[in-house]
Amino acid sequence: MAPMTSTPQPSGLDPEIAARLKRSPDGLVPAIAQQYDTGEVLMLGWMDDEALHRTLTTGRCTYWSRSRRSYWVKGDTSGHVQRVKSVALDCDADTLLVKVDQVGAACHTGDRTCFDADVLLADADSGAPGADQ
Repeated sequence: MAPMTSTPQPSGLDPEIAARLKRSPDGLVPAIAQQYDTGEVLMLGWMDDEALHRTLTTGRCTYWSRSRRSYWVKGDTSGHVQRVKSVALDCDADTLLVKVDQVGAACHTGDRTCFDADVLLADADSGAPGADQ
C-alpha cells in the first residue's frame, strides 16, 4: 500500500463527494461511529476516500489503520461488526458521522465504547472543580 499523501488516492468514491472532503495532510478524515438508536458515541476511526467508498457501498465500516497502514473492516476479526445506518458530513466537510448498529464491543479493549474507561468530567453542572459557576 502506498503511503497516504495529501492528494487522495484514486478510489471508487463518487467524485462529487470526494471534492467536498477536507482531509488532513495525510489524506484522512476522522470518522465518529455512533450507535444509531441511542446516540452513544462508540469510537473514532480514520477514513481515506477508498475507506469511505467501501463503507458507503458495503454497509460495513471500513477504516484506515494509521499504525498498520492498511484497511480494516470493523468486526472482521472480532465479530464486533458495525452495520452502517447512515453517513453524514459535518458543516466544515472535515469530519464524518457514521451512525451504526454496533454488535458487541466497539473498542479493541473489549469495552462497549472507546470512551468508557477514562472519564475526565462526568457532570459539568455538579459544581465540580472546573465546572462553570
